[in-house]
Amino acid sequence: MKRPEIALEDSARGRVTRDGIRIHEPADFEGMHRAGRLAAEILDAITSQVVPGVTTDALDREIERMIADAGAESATIGYRGYQHASCISVNHVVCHGIPGPKALKDGDILNIDVTVIVEGWFGDTSRMFVAGRPSRKAERLIDVTHDALMEGIAAVRPGNTFGDIGAAIQRHVESQRMSVVRDFCGHGLGRVFHAPPNVLHYGRAGSGPVLEEGMFFTIEPMVNLGRPETKILADEWTAVTRDKSLSAQFEHAVGVTAGGCEIFTLSPAGLFHPTWARG
Repeated sequence: MKRPEIALEDSARGRVTRDGIRIHEPADFEGMHRAGRLAAEILDAITSQVVPGVTTDALDREIERMIADAGAESATIGYRGYQHASCISVNHVVCHGIPGPKALKDGDILNIDVTVIVEGWFGDTSRMFVAGRPSRKAERLIDVTHDALMEGIAAVRPGNTFGDIGAAIQRHVESQRMSVVRDFCGHGLGRVFHAPPNVLHYGRAGSGPVLEEGMFFTIEPMVNLGRPETKILADEWTAVTRDKSLSAQFEHAVGVTAGGCEIFTLSPAGLFHPTWARG
C-alpha cells in the first residue's frame, strides 16, 4: 500500500492512459498470475505458524526463507531502506508494521503483507491472521473488511470507474458502523512495485479514471473499528489508529478483463480468511 499522494513512474513498455495508467497486454496476465500465486502460497504456508508465543520477527524470517527457496526476490527488502520481507501489523497497527521480538498473545489479530518479484513481475497481497481465538468484535471487524474488499472487486469491470470501487467499499464499511482509512490506498503494479493509479477505498461512484482492460492494480482496504485517523510512529513506517481502535486489512492484486477482472493473488489452499483456516 502507499500514501495517496505518492505515484511512482512505471517504466515498462506499452500504452499508458492520459491518467498515467499502464494498459498491459494479454500475455502479461500470466506473469502476474505466477507472482501473485507465489505470494499467496507463502501466506498459506505461514498460516499454521501464527500462534500465541511466536514473534513477528520469527514469522518474517520464515517468509524470507520461503521467498529465497522459491528462487524469487522480496520487493520490500531494501525498499526505501526497509529491511524485512513482510510487514506485520498487529491489533491497532493499520499498516507497515515492522517485524520484531514481541511475542503474539492469544486473541491478537494481525495483517501480514508480502510482495515478491517473480521473473520481473510483482505479486502483492495481504490478509488477516489470528493468534488463538479472536474477540467477537475483532472477528466482526475481520469479516467486514474482507467483505468490503470483495465488494470493491465486484465493481471492477471495463467502463466502471475507480470511484465505483471506493464507493462500494465505503458504503459497505460505513453500513456496519466502522470507518475506512483515508491515509493509504491501493496502487498500480506490474513490472514495478508502485505505479498509477491511486486506488482509494472511499469516494463517489462515477468519479475518477475509467477502468480499461489490461489495468493491473491492488485493492487493499484498511478498516478501523473506531475513527479513520492514523498517525505514523517515530520509526517512520508504522501507522497506527489515533484512537487505538483495532484495524484490519485484506489485499488482492487484480487485472481488468473484458468481462470483469481476474484476481492474481487467490489462496491456492483456500486460506485467505482466518475463519477458513480454522476449517
